[in-house]
Amino acid sequence: MITNQSRELNEGWTFAKIGGGEQDSVKDGEWLSVHGFPTTVHVELLKHKKIPDPFVGLHEWDVQWIGEAEWAFKTRFTASEAEIEADNIDLVFDGLDTFAVIELNGHKILETDNQFVAHRVPVKDHIKAGDNDLVLTFASAFRKGRELEQQHGKLNLWNGDSSRLHVRKAQYNYGWDWGPVLMTIGPWKPIRFETYTIRITDIDIRPRVNEQLAAAVDVSFELSKSEYTIAAVTVKDPEGKVVIGQSNLTIKSERAEAHFKLSAGILDLWYPVGYGKQPIYSVEIVITDKDGHLLDRKSQKFAFRRVRVVQDELVDQEGRTFLFEVNNVRIFCGGSNWIPADSFLTEMTPERYRQWLKLLVDGNQNMIRVWGGGIYEADAFYDICDELGIMVWQDFMFGCGQYPAYESFTKSVELEAEQNVKRLRHHPSIVIFAGNNEDYQIAESLKLELDYSDEQSDFRKTNFPARHIYERLLPSVVERLCDVHYHRSSPYSGFGKPTTDQNYGDLHQWNVWHGSQEPWHNWDKLAGRFVSEFGMQGYPNVRTVDYWLGGDKSERYPQSRTMCNHNKADGFERRLELYLVENFKHAFDIESYVYYTQIMQAETLAAAYRLWRRNWKGKGREYTAGALVWQINDCWPVTSWAIVDYFLRPKPAYFAIKRELRPYTVGMARTERKTSADPLSAAAFTLETRLAVWGTNSTLEPKRAALEVVAFDLHSDWREAFRQDVVLAPNAATELWEGALPGQPVRTKLSEVPKTIIVSARLLDADGSVLGRYSNWPEPYKYIHFPADVGLRIVVGDKEGPEGARVELSAVKPVKGLVLDVDGAEDAYWSDQAIDLVPDDPQVVFVKGLNGREIRARYLGDGSA
Repeated sequence: MITNQSRELNEGWTFAKIGGGEQDSVKDGEWLSVHGFPTTVHVELLKHKKIPDPFVGLHEWDVQWIGEAEWAFKTRFTASEAEIEADNIDLVFDGLDTFAVIELNGHKILETDNQFVAHRVPVKDHIKAGDNDLVLTFASAFRKGRELEQQHGKLNLWNGDSSRLHVRKAQYNYGWDWGPVLMTIGPWKPIRFETYTIRITDIDIRPRVNEQLAAAVDVSFELSKSEYTIAAVTVKDPEGKVVIGQSNLTIKSERAEAHFKLSAGILDLWYPVGYGKQPIYSVEIVITDKDGHLLDRKSQKFAFRRVRVVQDELVDQEGRTFLFEVNNVRIFCGGSNWIPADSFLTEMTPERYRQWLKLLVDGNQNMIRVWGGGIYEADAFYDICDELGIMVWQDFMFGCGQYPAYESFTKSVELEAEQNVKRLRHHPSIVIFAGNNEDYQIAESLKLELDYSDEQSDFRKTNFPARHIYERLLPSVVERLCDVHYHRSSPYSGFGKPTTDQNYGDLHQWNVWHGSQEPWHNWDKLAGRFVSEFGMQGYPNVRTVDYWLGGDKSERYPQSRTMCNHNKADGFERRLELYLVENFKHAFDIESYVYYTQIMQAETLAAAYRLWRRNWKGKGREYTAGALVWQINDCWPVTSWAIVDYFLRPKPAYFAIKRELRPYTVGMARTERKTSADPLSAAAFTLETRLAVWGTNSTLEPKRAALEVVAFDLHSDWREAFRQDVVLAPNAATELWEGALPGQPVRTKLSEVPKTIIVSARLLDADGSVLGRYSNWPEPYKYIHFPADVGLRIVVGDKEGPEGARVELSAVKPVKGLVLDVDGAEDAYWSDQAIDLVPDDPQVVFVKGLNGREIRARYLGDGSA
């Protein structure tokens, strides 16, 4: 008897263009070898040097023909006599992008139309001993989408071609406001040849942890056919030791179950990073026949944790919380949105995923949102999130559109949802499924038929038909197949409120940059219960800019055609300049433009985390429970909202956010208080500047610390300081001090220019170490007359340790927005950036890759503008 055997078919593949997309570089029927498998057409043509790099210059537009051509991939594989004698022979296609016809030995065995769906095809009738020919023919997804649109109607959307709404393919391929139009095509996931007698077709592990933190584990599994078999089900701990098990389970049908109970203290719970460990357990299932012959063996990882999405009434504000509670601990979620990290998904490796997700954790973030215009990510992505303790907000793949809901579409979506929920449900990192990205916002903005009080109608008969998908189809799949919380959309308020309501649900706060284009200083007024998107653009590292310029120095200025092609946001020049000119005196050479946009981004995003974390005030007062920046990453070299660019080069904003998400932080805000004694007079008034100081503590214990506040006058040697003992409440923000801004006289006329007072606040531990620091400057920065000499000193240590070379930074005058770099194409890797210095408080950063190069410093008032 042959036990189950599986092998990947990744050898001997060739591909060819077989029609359409007229192009001199690639002839119809010219078969080319593939360099790796799985793969897609653009990747292979790049490796064959048949096309220019679409990430450079304007070459994105030189490769559009690829997505409108037809392509074929073929291979010949050998099946042995023993293999073809197996009871069952399947070809398994984990993912095909997107419209494909599959032929085996001249027989059509499969036709596909959904990139997110896997296919298992019985091929025993068509396989033969010896050589077998497998051919995959791909039609143009773009042209197919246009055909479907002609058939079913044109619908509304933001970003990309409207035909994308009819195509179950990664939507960002059609272009987005941060990404190029690159319509990938090909076998993007593995293809396997499998033989078996009977196999385990599905495993469903349901660890259920109660409020007392005791657990039950329900394991159910399905077999490929109903036959008398024996099963052993074993639960193993992270070291592989058996915790509990059940053997000699007699199975007479296609489905079986095993149930286990574990009391509190026997098991180790999985916690988000910063709150505990991430122990990963496993379940192993072994199936034998009645004589003990092995038929199949499968294992799957899981973990024990109790997750709740809490939407409770607040103590003293309108609305409800929207927060995540893990193992009875309410957690402030500081994190990022995730888009696909490459336009060419087959170029993503487990190591690249690890680099990205380690950056997230090293940046003190604990949540990532897999956005609905990309893909259900690779298994490696979620495995690493499980391991590192990153909570995952998982969207279903619908983004910014008025999607249809005709029968063939919803059937495909249902299969897609079932497969991906089954694939992902065992990951402890996944804490929420959301139905889509911004589709209810589309409906609201277009005034579609959307009555939040109506929960009963057949929404397919309205002009917002996909409400059927988000409120009927997807929640029923999620409820049937897993225990993960389902949320109808992101953003979605619930309770009959529109998506813009700041008191309910999650919020996409785009009134900084988009919308009303508010000053970033208004983040406190723009807060929501959980802000799942907000952002500010900033240029990437100048080395990344030089990559996309491809050596063309004539285009090396901010408004050049090439630069504009590498910023896809509508109106980006107006918006960048609006926020720059409102806040900074800035220069236009490319190095300066990179610097000033980066500092602007860092200031904007740090302010959001600082002000919203202040709103996390303890149980019943979780006025803001999360902030997920748009976005951590890019899919190509571009100027975007990303805080780390395509080449994994962090922007200064990454480090500014990292500081605001430390376990302990200190924050300040200054306000102007105007009072008039005479209500009939506009000329007689007093203007006082007030300062508030608060601290945050994400740990679960109170923290005693010393608050040290020092005020400096930028244009004299005056300073004033005070120090007081404080206690930071656990898992909350604590207000620490409020009063008049030291050193700032009360003004009675607007012609009285306020002094340039900089306030430094530090939280000091018992041993004098700095728990958190922040410098508050008067804004806008454009009004400040910076001193010519700030006495900046940069001292590099003699030895380089595991963290890199030690660099001590100090100044005799306050310094704002210090960014460090070195000359040359080779990167240096810094532990901190966008640093504010004050006298007598030197700071240390570490750098790797200095290689003897001199450190260059940029800061506000450095003479460049």
